[in-house]
Amino acid sequence: MRRCSPALCTAALLACGPGDARTADTAAGAVARQPIALADVAGRWRMLATTTQGDPLTVYELAAGPDTSGWTITFQNRAPLPLRVVAVGGDSIVTEAGPYPSILQQNASVRSLRAVNRLVGDSLVGTFRAVYDTDSPDSVLYGRHAGRRMR
Repeated sequence: MRRCSPALCTAALLACGPGDARTADTAAGAVARQPIALADVAGRWRMLATTTQGDPLTVYELAAGPDTSGWTITFQNRAPLPLRVVAVGGDSIVTEAGPYPSILQQNASVRSLRAVNRLVGDSLVGTFRAVYDTDSPDSVLYGRHAGRRMR
């Protein structure tokens, strides 16, 4: 049986140190992200909402302020709707809106719209859940949204 030399054992221990763990994590796709700040997304965004399968639903404008005030969404031919920023943490900003008249279902209202927004490169992406004020089985709509900052 062979014995390990002390130099080889030391090299092996150093290779397992914290520096390599970070490299292994990055190589495996776990990229460390900076926490998001509201100022990072401040501005106007042209957004596309789709179903979870990717079918287009609507286009709207998102106006984001550098703090929690002044956030709105504006659907085509509609007045701006106020958005409430309910949480900011990690890489996500969570917003809520509602109630408001639905743009997708005639004679229906959206009781609440909750969205999770993430900044990925120069795009704002995320998911949403719209709860309609109805007792029908289709009272909840899940989807995705993505957009670019307007210049």
